[in-house]
Amino acid sequence: MRKFVFFLVLMTMFSVNAQQIALLKYNGGGDWYANPTALPNLVAFCNKNNNTKLATTIATVTPSSVDLFNYPFVHLTGHGNVVFSDDEAANLRTYLQGGGFLHISDNYGMDKYIRQAMKTVFPDLVFQEIPATHAIFHQQYDFDKGLPKIHEHDNKRAQAFGLFYKGRMVCFYDYECDLGDGWEDEEVHHDPQNIREKALQMGANIISYIFNN
Repeated sequence: MRKFVFFLVLMTMFSVNAQQIALLKYNGGGDWYANPTALPNLVAFCNKNNNTKLATTIATVTPSSVDLFNYPFVHLTGHGNVVFSDDEAANLRTYLQGGGFLHISDNYGMDKYIRQAMKTVFPDLVFQEIPATHAIFHQQYDFDKGLPKIHEHDNKRAQAFGLFYKGRMVCFYDYECDLGDGWEDEEVHHDPQNIREKALQMGANIISYIFNN
């Protein structure tokens, strides 16, 4: 029944003017609230440059909440531990199987935790590296080399990973990139304008991919 309701919600979303996106508030001790200006700036960029009509208010939602099914795009970020209970994992799995999308942006130090947490959601799925030829890198903006490098952490290349359920990408994970930091207000990290622009353009591509695929 929940999946059926979710499909109806998604159909409604595509027919209304303001679609709202959400930040995932998870347990485990990680700072889920990091990058408070990131999502508002991404929404503003998309609405200005990409003809979207996203709501300017950002929702906060927990993995176990029925409200999760109201949002076509949910963002997860932080630096530390991420834990999903069995009920949270089941709810998140139903959301993703039913058409939802999760974007994970590793602020730094989250990798080993998020991989374990997502295994509780999809025990049989593994993160696959997404090649630069994938459509998500070629929406309004072309990234011929794949995921742009926004912040330096451990002298590793930026990598994009995805979880695919029945051929559909349900989760996009940016690693050694830090897109969320690139979306923040300029005075937060003092990133050059061209770096912030790349981060916002890649974020806009993710939003576009969700609504067009």
